[in-house]
Amino acid sequence: MKVSVDAGAGFCWGVVRTIDIAELEMGAGEPLYSLGPVIHNPREIKRLKAEGLEVVTHEDFPRLRGKKVLIRAHGEPPSTYALARENGVTLVDATCPVVTKVQERIRKFYDQGYQVVIFGKKDHAEVIGLVGHTDGKAVVIRSMEEAAGVDSTRKTVLFSQTTMDKATFYEIAAYLSAKVKGFVVGTFEESAAAFHAKDTICGQVSGRDRRLREFARSNDVMLFVAGRGSSNGKVLYDICRSENANTHFIEDEQELEADWFAGAGTVGISGATSTPQWLMERVREAVFAGVPAQQAGG
Repeated sequence: MKVSVDAGAGFCWGVVRTIDIAELEMGAGEPLYSLGPVIHNPREIKRLKAEGLEVVTHEDFPRLRGKKVLIRAHGEPPSTYALARENGVTLVDATCPVVTKVQERIRKFYDQGYQVVIFGKKDHAEVIGLVGHTDGKAVVIRSMEEAAGVDSTRKTVLFSQTTMDKATFYEIAAYLSAKVKGFVVGTFEESAAAFHAKDTICGQVSGRDRRLREFARSNDVMLFVAGRGSSNGKVLYDICRSENANTHFIEDEQELEADWFAGAGTVGISGATSTPQWLMERVREAVFAGVPAQQAGG
């Protein structure tokens, strides 16, 4: 049985950058705290914890005076920076530059009086940060059904959480464009656009679509490795499963089941942009050995 790891899977550069920053700070010998899990992968969080990275919340800031707190790749709203100043906390900002750019663009449109609509998940850390740059006034939607509730009497701009799927984004963009079309604010020139759609989905995420589809089709069985809290993981897993019905979502090799591989000639392993390479390799070794970890007492 041939077992291979998707060459295009693994950490995106933004995640690599964040972890590099965290490890560099911890290498200096000072305590480092992460504001929320640094990555949506429990196994990588466990590894970083062993190196000294402690996960904290905003409520912990008063006890962290004089300490360093890492802002993870997802970013934070302006209120977090103000809270850190109030409590004498030093922030190590590892916000992904792609997310930082989205924050800046959202603020620009908001300051110009636009209704900001964000295609994303309300409770996701990145979206909470984005909404914070509109003083909490952005409208967050996840579907066409929710798009129907957007106020069409205001000039509007649509952005996206960086890890959402392009197909739905453009479907919503087309709908809102037709809904808002022709509305002009008196203080703007008559030629001013009433609606803008800004595709802010990370290219490294969307660019994996075609390659992942091809990889999934080329294997008898697919294993998709990701943390269950990974937004990007859910999107990519759905893509993978749409091409190969024998796709299984796992967090690590402990979840492998022997009967998945009955009669299989090829097994492919892929993962989210938050899935470490070492974890996918460990899954590969378990499958290649032909003994799922739970059956080996692991």
